[in-house]
Amino acid sequence: MTAMPLVSRRRLLASSVAISAVAGAAAWSAATPKGARPVLQHMSRWNDLAQAALFSSTRLAPSYGAEDITRPFPFNGFYPEALAPEVDGDTWRLRVEGRVARPGNWSLAELTGLPQEEQITRLICIEGWSAVGRWAGIPLRLFLSLVGADLSARYVAFRCADDYYTSIDMASALQAQTILALRFLGRPLPTQFGFPVRLRIPTKLGFKNAKHLVALEVTNEFRGGYWEDQGYNWFSGL
Repeated sequence: MTAMPLVSRRRLLASSVAISAVAGAAAWSAATPKGARPVLQHMSRWNDLAQAALFSSTRLAPSYGAEDITRPFPFNGFYPEALAPEVDGDTWRLRVEGRVARPGNWSLAELTGLPQEEQITRLICIEGWSAVGRWAGIPLRLFLSLVGADLSARYVAFRCADDYYTSIDMASALQAQTILALRFLGRPLPTQFGFPVRLRIPTKLGFKNAKHLVALEVTNEFRGGYWEDQGYNWFSGL
């Protein structure tokens, strides 16, 4: 057996600690008194810094073959699948705002006309399961370039049709596998998986992969996230 390089072992150990801390933070946040919350928040901030230090925008998450795709692919959300929002693709618009040279609204037809890339990658849920899916969409780094985003800004924040929201660091936004996904298994995204467009970011845990996007903001202001504001680790990188 070939020994794992020291750097890889360190990254694996750090990632394992980070993922454990994410799950522990969520559980402890609900179970501990308010006086303990500052300690938890301090641990979470340390975890963010550790994961960010280990993250490289040039390092890719594993890719898989068609035979590895999980069927059926499971639903994940903060509500039952039957309550996933029905979005009218004809009237829907993606609002682009913040530190961009060309703010405005993008229709689904305009997004569909942009270059797209396909990936077969694994979504890892904080609840302990994972699934491999085939996604296609616009590389986020390409889209940010098209709208004249300030790539020195710290964050890209997302808001959703179902009131969900999250944000990611700019390095993660520019990673090659981070896409605005429009298709799943060769077809337009189904409602339960985020129609008309979702964030697909295989280097982060599943709850960072926001669905039913309605707004994208480039900003230096920390915007947090739906679960992150309830105690989940913000960076949540793998």
